[in-house]
Amino acid sequence: MKKAIIGKKVGMTQIFDETGKVIPVTVIEAGPCTVVAKMTKEKEGYEAVQFGYEEVGEKKLSKPEAGHLKKAGVANLKHLKEFRLEDTTKFEVGDTVKADIFAEGDKVDVTGISKGHGYAGVIKRFGQGRTPTSHGGGPVHRHAGSMGSSTDPSRIFPGKKQAGHMGVDQVTVQNLDIVKVDAELNLIAIRGAVPGPKGSIVYIKNTVKTQPVKKGEAAGVSVNPQKQSARVNPQKASARTK
Repeated sequence: MKKAIIGKKVGMTQIFDETGKVIPVTVIEAGPCTVVAKMTKEKEGYEAVQFGYEEVGEKKLSKPEAGHLKKAGVANLKHLKEFRLEDTTKFEVGDTVKADIFAEGDKVDVTGISKGHGYAGVIKRFGQGRTPTSHGGGPVHRHAGSMGSSTDPSRIFPGKKQAGHMGVDQVTVQNLDIVKVDAELNLIAIRGAVPGPKGSIVYIKNTVKTQPVKKGEAAGVSVNPQKQSARVNPQKASARTK
């Protein structure tokens, strides 16, 4: 079953595993979320569940938002998000989803809005090089330089890497491990970094990447003749050193 939840990024810290190794984790306050609406194939043409997160005062919502929540009979929730899950029959409007919907060891994708860096030049934004700083380089060391356009086509093509607004983009980091789940405090510790500043909203759901399952005695043995695990040619140096 696919699972999902809305959360708020608390920050990063580190924990230790059984062997004493340090694991950098991002702590996320996941839920509690309320099921606000259900989409069905008969009415909307697809199956999905809409979650709501973070209760606020009614004056902080627009009239359409407040009316939508009032019709569902739930509290005033600031953040709404639809998730297309495989089985929506297990959810009913008004149900509460907490952090324990996920378990330790689950693989998840985390989506958030990246940190904003304001108006940035091409060096900071795209990592481009700069001009030489000697022999009369002039005050243009960090400028973008020529755009490469001439009479034909007499324009700059879309997608050109130039200075502009950096950050504040929707970013998804895939295939992260859930290291720890605290059901009482509604906290989830995820290995590695997730997009966004502290206090930003993130969406956690099962990863879309398939996890290969190795079976049998030959599990882990490559079929690629270029790899050492598959080399059987005695003329190769790697085979002679075995």
